[in-house]
Order: sequence, then structure tokens, then C-alpha cells
Amino acid sequence: MSVSDLAAAIEADGPVLLDVRWSLAGPPGIESYRAGHLPGAVFADLDRDLAGPPGAAGRHPLPDPADAEATFRRLGVRAGSPVVVYDDGDASVAARGWWLLRWAGHDDVRVLDGGYAAWLAAGLPVTIGDSLAVTPGDVVVRPGGMPVADADEAAAIARAGVLLDVRAPARFRGESEPIDPVAGHVPGARNAPLAGNLGPDGRFLDPEDLAARFAALGVRAGVEVAAYCGSGVGAAQTVLALEVAGLPSALFVGSWSHWVADPDRPVATGP
Repeated sequence: MSVSDLAAAIEADGPVLLDVRWSLAGPPGIESYRAGHLPGAVFADLDRDLAGPPGAAGRHPLPDPADAEATFRRLGVRAGSPVVVYDDGDASVAARGWWLLRWAGHDDVRVLDGGYAAWLAAGLPVTIGDSLAVTPGDVVVRPGGMPVADADEAAAIARAGVLLDVRAPARFRGESEPIDPVAGHVPGARNAPLAGNLGPDGRFLDPEDLAARFAALGVRAGVEVAAYCGSGVGAAQTVLALEVAGLPSALFVGSWSHWVADPDRPVATGP
């Protein structure tokens, strides 16, 4: 969703706005939120609100459906109401929020293209401080709204379809692994760094350009596709980019952090 369309929507019917800013190495997202956020936005924490507890299923596994429903209601998500999610990075955390809501059966959800930076660049107002009291929502979580791949399914897709590893090339090749205990990638996966889905302005490429990018990676009609990253966050951005291009795909939610939790799973290195 563009900044101008969101500004108009806020004036018209006030969608639920979720601020999901998060940084692995920087200050907590709540600090960024308090320093300035879109008027009416509610802060949602990646670790607490958009994932289950870390463990063998990965660093950001799917939450329990009942927990997800309680979270979305606490954030004010109402059945049938529009939701817009934004972050201040490469849209990966915002896309995780978009994907999780879609997986939960809430269809009317979008990502702010360009995120918080685009909002500021447009000279639009922000609010400083904590959010006001939120009226609890009534959304009902019905899992299954988006395709999910487990480790075995991801391996099968790598053999017979296209499994996209969206991490940086050095991590894909196994030359560097700053987070997980084992370096490398799922055998048969193809590297498609998520940064390639965005233009220099931080916004998503046009659908035609995205389709051309994915076609060069072997994605075409009738081919099963899934994406993964380190923990199932960044890959959601690629699932969103694929959808923008009109290409359905599954998210390997556990991603690399789940894959390497089993020492018997094979690991590939190199290009």
C-alpha cells in the first residue's frame, strides 16, 4: 500500500495500523515506536506477538492459534477490518505480520510500501510516546490461509520445484553464519537475496520486474515454490513479493534455524 493511499484510508475509515519495527542488533523496536510512529498505530513485537517461543521449531516458529487470536485481539484487529503493517527496514518484519495475519485467515491486510521512512519522506505527521488504550478486537483465527512448508516439504520442493533461500550470498554459500550454529543451505535451494525485491527507494519493484526476477530463478506457473531464510521472517518478504508478481508460494516457517536443529539433515555449501 502506498503512503498516499494509506493517508487517505486513515482519513476515511481508519484501518488498524501495526508498527512492527524490530532490529536484531539495534535498540528495541518499542524505543523506535515511542520516538515517533504513525498516528493511531499500535506496537507489535516480533518475538512476542508474531511468533511462538523459540526452540527446535526455529527462532520464530508459528504461534499457537489460540495465542495468535489473543494477540491480534489485544492489538485491536477486528473481523473484516483492514490492517496495515509497517516497519522501517526492508519490509521483512512487516511482511511477517502480513503473512501471519493472512495465515490466520484475515484477508484484508497490507504492507506499507517503503515503511516508516516513506511516511516521513512524505512529510506526514507522526505521534510521539506510548499508544493510547486499544479497543480489543474480535478477530477469529482460522489457520490455513497461507501455504506452509515443513522441513520435509521444503526438501521435496528443492528437488522437484524451486526453494528460494533469501539470505545474503555469503550466508547461503556457508562462508558466514552470524546467528545459527551451522553454516550453509538446504541442498538444492537457490539463492535469491531479499534485497533484490526492492528498488533503491526501499519500495517493492513493479510486478513485471518481480516476475522477471523470479522467472530467472526458475519460478513459473505450475512449479511449486517455497521460500526460507534464517528464521522465517525475511522469507515472508519474498512470499509477499511473489504474491505481488502473481506467483503463489509457501513459507518454510522454521527456515534454517529449524533445519539445522536436526543434525541428520544434510547441509550444502558453495554456490
